[in-house]
Amino acid sequence: MHASSLESAVSWLNGIIWNPAFIWLILAVGLFYSIMTRFVQVRHLGEMCRLLLKSGGQSEHGISSFQAMTVSLSGRVGIGNIAGVAAAIGFGGPGAVFWMWLGAFFGAATAYVESTLAQIYKSRDPETGQHLGGPAYYFERCLGWKWYGIVFAISAVISCGIFLLGPQANGMANAVVQVIGEGTVVNSGIAGEIGIYRLTATAFTLLLLGFIIFGGIKRIANFAEVVVPFMAIAYIGLALIIVAINITHVPELIALIIGDAFSPQAGFGAAIGWGVKRGIYSNEAGQGTGAHPAAAADVEHPVQQGLIQAFSVYITTLLVCSATALVILMTKQYNVVADQTFAGAGTQYIASYLQDAAGAVIHADPNSPAFTQIGMESVFGKIGPVLVAIAIFFFAFTSILAYYYIAETNIIYLAQKLGLRHNATLVVKISAMLAVGYGSINSAGYIWNIGEIGVGMTTWLNIIGMLIIFLTVGRPTIVALRDYERQQKANLPVYTFDPQALGIKGATFWEEKLQRQQEDKAVQPPPGDL
Repeated sequence: MHASSLESAVSWLNGIIWNPAFIWLILAVGLFYSIMTRFVQVRHLGEMCRLLLKSGGQSEHGISSFQAMTVSLSGRVGIGNIAGVAAAIGFGGPGAVFWMWLGAFFGAATAYVESTLAQIYKSRDPETGQHLGGPAYYFERCLGWKWYGIVFAISAVISCGIFLLGPQANGMANAVVQVIGEGTVVNSGIAGEIGIYRLTATAFTLLLLGFIIFGGIKRIANFAEVVVPFMAIAYIGLALIIVAINITHVPELIALIIGDAFSPQAGFGAAIGWGVKRGIYSNEAGQGTGAHPAAAADVEHPVQQGLIQAFSVYITTLLVCSATALVILMTKQYNVVADQTFAGAGTQYIASYLQDAAGAVIHADPNSPAFTQIGMESVFGKIGPVLVAIAIFFFAFTSILAYYYIAETNIIYLAQKLGLRHNATLVVKISAMLAVGYGSINSAGYIWNIGEIGVGMTTWLNIIGMLIIFLTVGRPTIVALRDYERQQKANLPVYTFDPQALGIKGATFWEEKLQRQQEDKAVQPPPGDL
């Protein structure tokens, strides 16, 4: 198939998956879970912060709750938070930011449900002892639908092991090119003519990626635990400096975002579609990907990790994505017309270029980080694009690691079901590195369309499966939440989870854990005998 034909086919499939009904379904599901959990994302905000501050323990076979959140944030805080926001504003208008915010608020409840399900129905790998879980596991154990678990696992391996790696790698390469240029053009022999700097950046990324992913989840978690919080705080700090400089424009900017969100002139449907699409790309609520690292955490009660994962949605969209939106809108790098007022009538949103201070045309893909870098440059000078490029490198690279981990978890699931355990993960490692190399050297728009297909594949399957669980199997996440709130009200020093007592079937990991705890307690001598 010719390259242009392939790109057209990808765009067509992307449009089918991300149809308007799907956009509204994502919002409706988030609202539904918000109501059913009595807005857990608001009621337990204080508990989320408390758990986040105290989560530090891990076992030989699991990772800490904080590490699980940072691995999850690795997938959530990526190129979607920088280039993705630029595209959402470019194609959907400033109002898309509002729909990203609203999607994140409702999505926090969705994230609670999927992550708590992952904790309840997780398992222990018989070969490594590693804690494993995710949609494939809870579809099989909760619904009893092994076939549906296999379908999701296959989709997750394709999505996270191939499709979603491209946009991250592409954003990293484009950020480098935006700062230093393409360099001398050489013939790669495979992908045609490519700049030497892009090739160098790609080679460096592949070497670092190979070193880390061959070290397993522990190495990935240790890397994410250090890098993700530091880079997120640093990036938000830069955005806050821009906000402080333009503080008088804040009311005007908020009015622009909200007004444009409901303005037919700005494209009501486009604002919703792009806001929700790129919002879920960044916060992953409902996608099922965040549930995998959530299952790997060592916690006293499944609800604890569900709450922490819900909080991570706030971090990615309400903080990091908002930081990017403020950089673009406050520095007025979101249109191409002479009228530079925030709410100028008839403004043309980012299409394919901007003009610099001298009036020269700046060609840039709206799916690239260029507009954020241009905004930073307008405030911080030449160092601005460099700072954004550094942030993009770490954001995107940690996202690649998170996606690889998710693909590996699902290939292990498939291998166990199909009897292909030996060397199965090696296939994922190789395919991930090939996908990263391919994504680095191709056009941003094409790669983003492939990535969005990957997001849509798992989101469709996960949302439908979660709704079936919620409507047919006794609502285990609500039962678990009430149990946790009961223990919380009793001010217990240590939380426990007894799935059988709660009428939750299939949670064998927790049944075995509770049995071990009871056996250990039974063999302990009375205090007087010590």
